[in-house]
Amino acid sequence: MSKITIIAAIAENNAIGKDKRLLCRMPADMKRFKELTTGHAVIMGRKTFESLPHALPNRKNVVLTTLPEAVFMDSFACESMGTALDLCEQEEEIFIIGGALVYRQALRIADRMLITRIHHEFEDADAFFPVVNWDLWEETERQDFPADEENPYPYSFITYMRKK
Repeated sequence: MSKITIIAAIAENNAIGKDKRLLCRMPADMKRFKELTTGHAVIMGRKTFESLPHALPNRKNVVLTTLPEAVFMDSFACESMGTALDLCEQEEEIFIIGGALVYRQALRIADRMLITRIHHEFEDADAFFPVVNWDLWEETERQDFPADEENPYPYSFITYMRKK
């Protein structure tokens, strides 16, 4: 059974994006994302895939879409989360990388969440992380970082595990 992990960068107001893009450039978050997801499967929605310059290298890219005829270079298209998970059943770990609708579906089945909490509110955001029932999750790890020359906002890497 594959471990299912949600990975997301979320602002204080639960914002995750604007105009099909990330809220801001946070190199520390991008480096962590790459280190954690490389060698694993990533499941994303069509808009998330289209926001990337290309399929993520050294990962099995799975795109959820309601357009069964859609073709996504170097990736697999699936019409449901169930089909996407079946396609990844041989994977040790599956990362759910967005967007909002895909995160909402994954919240019911995920084993853990790796959240980069950006300590800033983005007022003009148009995509938001879904509401989480925090009674089901336990924070198991947290690292806090100040803003620096490369990362414009203070941030925290937080790990949540689903309570048994």
